[in-house]
Amino acid sequence: MFGIIGSGSWATALAKILTDNHQHINWLMRSDAMAEEISKNKCNPNYLHSVVFDTSLLNLETNVSKVVSASDHIIIATPSAYVVDTLNTLSKNAFESKKVISAVKGIIPQENILLNDYLEKEFNVELKNYFTIMGPCHAEEVAAEKLSYLTFSGADEETAVEIATYFKTEYLNTVVNDDIYGVQFAAILKNIYALGAGVAHGLGYGDNFLSVLIANSADEMAGFLRNVGIHNIEVGKHEGEDPVTHKRKANYAASVYLGDLLVTCYSLYSRNRTFGTMMGRGYSVKEAQKELNMVAEGYNASKCINIINKNVKAEMPIAETIYKILWDQLNPEEGFKQIEEALV
Repeated sequence: MFGIIGSGSWATALAKILTDNHQHINWLMRSDAMAEEISKNKCNPNYLHSVVFDTSLLNLETNVSKVVSASDHIIIATPSAYVVDTLNTLSKNAFESKKVISAVKGIIPQENILLNDYLEKEFNVELKNYFTIMGPCHAEEVAAEKLSYLTFSGADEETAVEIATYFKTEYLNTVVNDDIYGVQFAAILKNIYALGAGVAHGLGYGDNFLSVLIANSADEMAGFLRNVGIHNIEVGKHEGEDPVTHKRKANYAASVYLGDLLVTCYSLYSRNRTFGTMMGRGYSVKEAQKELNMVAEGYNASKCINIINKNVKAEMPIAETIYKILWDQLNPEEGFKQIEEALV
């Protein structure tokens, strides 16, 4: 049985996919009031109101320990900044004999590490029992049942394939690879660049500039991934056939890397792009956070990547400038004049 930790838009979309496939789920709610609302009205009162649930498939809980203990597969779908507080009441062996599936597209800011490294450190979760669900996939389009793709990654690729079968529907296709670190870093970086795309939009730059900015961001992302040891970076080159899926092996042009970057930078559903647009229009960080009323993962990620890159040493003028705009109060117009000079 699946357990879902998180009750925001992405968690709600994942709950929809599983229950559309007639899976019973244990679902962690933020409050008793939210649980009562879903039980009564069959929809999440705060997110994706169009999604109607078969409540006979839902076991709604406000106790994280109960959700974890009752589930074989645990999906963590909270914003990265809330993971530590959400899990801190669990025992050290809470995830023993369980498969943990990350739907977190950010770095744990308190530790400045990826979720799998945090879970190994705090709960002894081995990498073989850790999997990821990544995009490109907006929750709103899942709710509308518009065809989307999810990428499942795991060191144990056969189990990743098995997990993916629970999510395949008429409106959702699944892709599998074994690149756990690559897909997580790509998901983190694309949120930073989407913030930058939003800032550019807010400043009044047009589509021509945006296309150059995103192309350079893709190149910058690939450079970072290469420096941290990720393979299959070269576009147009596929290193043989995947032994499990029997498809050609994914490279950096695959949907989970370049595709997720593109949709997050361009889509009006993108909260990171929206956050950046407000910054470009003169909002302060606090004003943008209040207006958005949702977490833009790229904000904390920009600081975390800035710290990590001191060791990685990738050339990242775009990400560094976005960090300075968000954290060092660099004027967005001045920052983008610097970015203009760095683009090729």
